[in-house]
Amino acid sequence: MAKLGTLYLVPNTLGDDARTEQIPWVLPSETIACTAKLKHWIVEDAKTARAFLKAVDSISPLACSIQEMQMSEWRGAARNAKYGESVKPTDLLKPLLAGNDMGLMSEAGVPGVADPGAELVLAAHKLGAQVKPLVGPSSILLGLMASGLNGQRFTFQGYLPHDVHERSAKLKQLEVESRKLQETQIWIETPYRNTAMLMACINSLAPQTLLCLGVDLSLKSEMITTLSIADWRKRYPNEEACAALQNRPTVFLLLA
Repeated sequence: MAKLGTLYLVPNTLGDDARTEQIPWVLPSETIACTAKLKHWIVEDAKTARAFLKAVDSISPLACSIQEMQMSEWRGAARNAKYGESVKPTDLLKPLLAGNDMGLMSEAGVPGVADPGAELVLAAHKLGAQVKPLVGPSSILLGLMASGLNGQRFTFQGYLPHDVHERSAKLKQLEVESRKLQETQIWIETPYRNTAMLMACINSLAPQTLLCLGVDLSLKSEMITTLSIADWRKRYPNEEACAALQNRPTVFLLLA
């Protein structure tokens, strides 16, 4: 049986601006060098993946031109079905069967964590291929590290409900669970909804509950702050007051 290729899990930067400057800051030299050698790719969005690889090329020359690379898009089974795409993970992993190494790239951060890449990683394991995670930034772990909250016991919740009433109920549930278990609760929100999420926390949670915001993690504009809800209410008494946070990637961490 022919030797299978390796699936490399390639981290991406956590922001688009000045990507060439960010890459040496958040990615080790070995990760950059390994990324530059790959010719077969699975990405969420080809346009942004090419921009990332162009930035890599300025640091470590690519093995071939971006135009010569084989690049397939994967947004997860559910989203692909929504757009009428019937491609399966095993279809995208065929280069592995031919002995070619492949790169799986996230839009931001690390593949497989709050990312549709996990389905492809599982498919690679089922094929018997080696999976190699490369070191890079994860906003979830960076936020937890810098929060001062419990890093021994924590749960990642993904995205919370968008509906106002459901979101408030979920926040109160997480507060109860955090207090009962002394467990940090972590979730993320899309940048254009993060101010609404912050106001929901301020309006729904108890004054003594601790809330950490990790904004623009690893970027020059990074802000990481842990305060009680009472203090957040003083800082941001209304949504207009927190307008500067709008459209900035944010991780929320709660400990009651």
